[in-house]
Parts: sequence; structure tokens; C-alpha cells
Amino acid sequence: MYSLHFPRRLPVQDRQFLKKDVFGEVWLLLGDHGQTILRDARPAHWWCAWLARRLLQREARALAALQGIDGVPELISSDDTTLNRSFLQGSPIFDGRPKEHQFYNDAMRLLRRIHSAGVVHNDLAKEPNILLLKDGSAGFIDFQLASYTNKRGRLFRAIAREDIRHLLKHKRTYRPDLLTARERSILETPSPLSRAWMTFVKPVYLFVTRRLMGWSDREGAADRGRQD
Repeated sequence: MYSLHFPRRLPVQDRQFLKKDVFGEVWLLLGDHGQTILRDARPAHWWCAWLARRLLQREARALAALQGIDGVPELISSDDTTLNRSFLQGSPIFDGRPKEHQFYNDAMRLLRRIHSAGVVHNDLAKEPNILLLKDGSAGFIDFQLASYTNKRGRLFRAIAREDIRHLLKHKRTYRPDLLTARERSILETPSPLSRAWMTFVKPVYLFVTRRLMGWSDREGAADRGRQD
């Protein structure tokens, strides 16, 4: 049995359980850094504990590379099995349903800053990972699948383009009238990487995540609600 050590032994009223899945538990904490999110890989299912730790490490590395960028969580602390990061106040886009042109400009500007820092998100297809923040700007969360590199080669650029395509797909859902001719062209021309994913990988991914794990593209939405 593992023991969950909250920062400074937080009392019960200063912590809230959000979710549990095969990769561990997620908690909302109130401590020295205000409201934060604690991701704990120790209670992960035994058969994917190694993957849970790997995903946590990927998120920690990406957030460390993005320190100081508004619109992404701030990394507070991490080790081999836990990660504590700042809490973003906002709504997932399927809930907030952003209509303002400025939101989509902010989201694309933020994505460019992330890419310039050497990070690709790699999971923007999921609507809960894109937030309409309290001030009306855009925010991104859940960097477990993100990659960081200081060499932006061909593979990095291909994945970055997929980040852009996924963001544009959401823009097409909520404000298709705002799409430019260039953005429509990007949407209509998936990269070879995207076509390979759709043909060979996605069917397996969907079987594992939806049939075996019960996930959907809005996984976590009920837990994050209007807060994360």
C-alpha cells in the first residue's frame, strides 16, 4: 500500500480528489502556491505503472521548458512518481464554446510560442486540453504526450503541424466562418504522418482507450469541469 504525501501534510479540507484511472490519481490542492494540481503515478495499475511514470516525466520536461509562458501550467515540483503544477482557471472549449475571433488568435499565438520553445503538445485533438480562460484568452493543459527537443527537425515540424491542424479543427467546429483560405488548405491536406496514424495506429489506439479503458476524446471533462 502506498502512502500519499501531500505538500506540508495538507488537511482534508485543502485537498480534493478529482479522478483516478489506470495511470494513477489526480488531486486539486490548496497550499503555499495557491490552487495546484497533483498528478500521482504511484496508484497506477501494475501493468502500466512504467508508462504512467514515463508520461509524468514527459509532462514535467515539457512544462519545465515552457516556464514563464502564460496560458500553460507552471511546473512547481516533480519526481519519479508525482508532479505538482499550477491550476488554470477556465472552461474546456466544449463547455465554454469560444466565439470571439481573439480567442483563436490567442490560441494560435500560444501554440507558436510552445513550438518555439521546442515543445509539441501532441494531444490537442482532445477538447478538454484546450481552455477558455477567465480573461477570455486560450490555455493548454495535459502535456503527458508532449515532446521536448532542442533540435526542431523534420519529425518535430511534422508533429507541430498536426498540433496546428487539431487546433484548426476545433476552430472549424465552433467558428468555421473565421477560417482563412490558408487554414482551410491546412485542414484539407493532412501530412503523411497524419495519414499513417489514421490508417495504422488510430484503430489500435481507439480499441485500447475506448474499449479497454473506456476513454473518449473528452476524457476528464467531468473532473476538470470549469476549473482545470
